[in-house]
Amino acid sequence: MKGRSVVLDEVQGRPAAALLVDGHLQDLLVDPADDQALPGAIYRVVADRPMKGQGGVFVKLPGGMGFLRQTAGIAPGARLLVQVTGPAESGKAVPVTTRLLFKSRYAIATPGAPGRNISRRIKDEDIRAALEALADAALNGASETLGLILRSACEGVDPADITADIVAVRDLAEAVLADTNGGPELLVEGAGAHETAWRDWADPAPDEVIEGGFADLGVLEMIDAVLEPRVNLLDAGHMMLQPTRALLAVDVNTGGDTSPAAGLKANIAAARELPRQLRLRGLGGQIVIDFAPMPKRDRAVLDQVLRAAFKGEAAETSLVGWTTLGLYELVRKRDRLALAEVLAGGRP
Repeated sequence: MKGRSVVLDEVQGRPAAALLVDGHLQDLLVDPADDQALPGAIYRVVADRPMKGQGGVFVKLPGGMGFLRQTAGIAPGARLLVQVTGPAESGKAVPVTTRLLFKSRYAIATPGAPGRNISRRIKDEDIRAALEALADAALNGASETLGLILRSACEGVDPADITADIVAVRDLAEAVLADTNGGPELLVEGAGAHETAWRDWADPAPDEVIEGGFADLGVLEMIDAVLEPRVNLLDAGHMMLQPTRALLAVDVNTGGDTSPAAGLKANIAAARELPRQLRLRGLGGQIVIDFAPMPKRDRAVLDQVLRAAFKGEAAETSLVGWTTLGLYELVRKRDRLALAEVLAGGRP
C-alpha cells in the first residue's frame, strides 16, 4: 500500500482516524469517553479561587473544574471565556487558557492577536498576495482585534472555498466572544477524531480517504502493537516504553550484540522511532531514556539524530539533554489522552 492514506472508522464504538504512509501507521486519533473535554473546546466559565503558590486559578466548568494558569485581573465570580489546551489527567482539573483559537480547515482566527499571517510553507509570492487580499476581503467589517492565520492547506484550493471557510470561522469567533453572560456553559465543542483528521492531516493532501477500513487494512493489529511496551527496532534491538505516575521511562537494548557499534546503531534507530511511538501512544510529560551503552564521543551524533527526529512534531518538545548518570531527558507536551487510557478495558 503506497502513498498517504487517511482512514476513518471506529474503535470500541468510538470515532477514530488513522494516518497511514506507505501502509505504516504514522498517527492515530481516538475520541475519549463522552464525559471528557476535548482539546479545543471553548467554555464560558466562572472564576473560583486562586491557588497560591501554583500561579493559577480554578474555574467552574459545567460538571467539573478547570485550571487556568493566570491570576492577574481575575476576581472570584468573574465570567471568562476559556479554551481547553489538553487532556485532563486522572483526578486533576482540565487545563484551560483565555487565549482562544478558532480553527477551521483553512484558517485560524486569533482574537486579541490582530494581523494577517500566511503559512510559511506557501512560498509563491503571488499566491501569498492573493491569499492576503482574500483574507482582507473576508474579514471586512470584523473587529480590528481579530487576527487570522491562513493554513498551508489553502494552496491550490478554490478561493471561494477559502472565503467561505474564513467567513464561517469569523462568524463563530464573533458570536462566541459576545456570549459572556451566564453560568458555566459549553460554547464550542472540541474537534473529534474525524474532524481533526480532515483539518490537520490535509497538508500534504492525502492520496485517498477511506471510510470503514481499519479491519481490511490491518489497522486494528497496528493498534494492538502500539499498546505493547516493547518496540522492535528491525535488526538493531528493541526499546521498552514504561509509563509511571512521575515520568515515562524508555530503555534501549541491543540484544545479544553488546559491542559499541551495536549500541550506537540501536540508539540511532530508537531516536528515529521515538517521536512516532510517543505520538501514537499519546504519551508526554517528562521522559527519561536509558540508551544502550556507547562511547561518550558518539553522544554528539545521537544529539543530531534526536533533533532531526523531533523537528516538525506537532506536540511541543524540549530536548533537555544528558544527565550526570548518562540518561537522556526530554519533555513533551501532552496533546491528547494516552491511548492505553482511552482504550482501557479492552483491545480494539
